Amino acid sequence: MEIKEVGNYGALPLLSLNHVSVLCRSVLDSMRFYEEILGFVLIKRPSSFKFNGAWLYNYGFGIHLLENPNYDEFDAPMIESRPINPKDNHISFQSLQFCFVQCTDVGLVISRLEDMGMKYVTALVEDEGIKVEQVFFHDPDGYMIELCNCENIPIVPISSASCSFKARGQSFKKTVSNKCGFMENVMMRSLSMDMMNFAF
Repeated sequence: MEIKEVGNYGALPLLSLNHVSVLCRSVLDSMRFYEEILGFVLIKRPSSFKFNGAWLYNYGFGIHLLENPNYDEFDAPMIESRPINPKDNHISFQSLQFCFVQCTDVGLVISRLEDMGMKYVTALVEDEGIKVEQVFFHDPDGYMIELCNCENIPIVPISSASCSFKARGQSFKKTVSNKCGFMENVMMRSLSMDMMNFAF
């Protein structure tokens, strides 16, 4: 088997995030969480799979639930008592409550979580006068979920190397003098289009 060094090549030709896979104790409990709380929609998955699971989709990507038969009764208390730590691994969603309702705090989101009996932690990120409000909570298996108004933070590549993206074989670097400004606009335009595709 031949081993090639990846360092000599450019970045892989990725298009977008397709899905996130999540191990769960109960597919039914996790389906209910992702449908009722986060608004995902159950979709068909391949019939060739010989294990219990479910596929859900919304916001331009999927959540694939994989039931793990090895979870036992000793795992549950550890997961349920685990503290909510914003520095832990998590999936982050921009919330419509932050984006489209004139709501400068997280009051509506918190009220909804409290109505559902969910524990949560809030945080505030500030940078050069920009404020981002965050709410963190766990899914039924202890995976961290964040809701935020992260669109307030501009997407600014750190170096010119970050700006040498290629689209359809053409380098933006060659065609635009203000490379990073252009790339930031491309990324924000893509984000705006994704947000307009939300189902209300």
